[in-house]
Amino acid sequence: MPKVNESDLDWDTLERGEAKFRRKRLADAADGDDLGCSLYELPPEKKSWPYHYHTANEEAIYVLAGEGQLRGADGKVPLEAGDYVALPASEDGAHRIVNDADATLRYLAVSTMKTPEVLVYPESGKIGVMDGAPPGGAGERTLEGYFRRDDAVDYWDGEV
Repeated sequence: MPKVNESDLDWDTLERGEAKFRRKRLADAADGDDLGCSLYELPPEKKSWPYHYHTANEEAIYVLAGEGQLRGADGKVPLEAGDYVALPASEDGAHRIVNDADATLRYLAVSTMKTPEVLVYPESGKIGVMDGAPPGGAGERTLEGYFRRDDAVDYWDGEV
């Protein structure tokens, strides 16, 4: 049973458009397989991953410090330290974390780690497909792609 202390881990940083955050992959560092956990820090006026939902993996958010909001399938929900939100693997679990406060929002994101996985991005009309390593997993993916739903073809298109 490997133990890890977050202070021993380096931050991964992502900055793309409105999204900007730091992340420490706690579960990967502790050799977790079926349960993922990452520590996030979201600066003021920034957002997490694009609005999406998973079809295979359930997620949960636990707020450690700061304030912000969860943009979910039912609208915006305020978040503050101590809040826990379960996000089912369905359209009902669609989400994006937004820091609309003046201080850093610090939270844990926990998820199951199942493959294959299909992610749906309702606003951009995309889907993501992956196998071999789930979202947030450190393993090698044997299949991964992102596609616009409007580009769908008939099952028999190109087949003989």
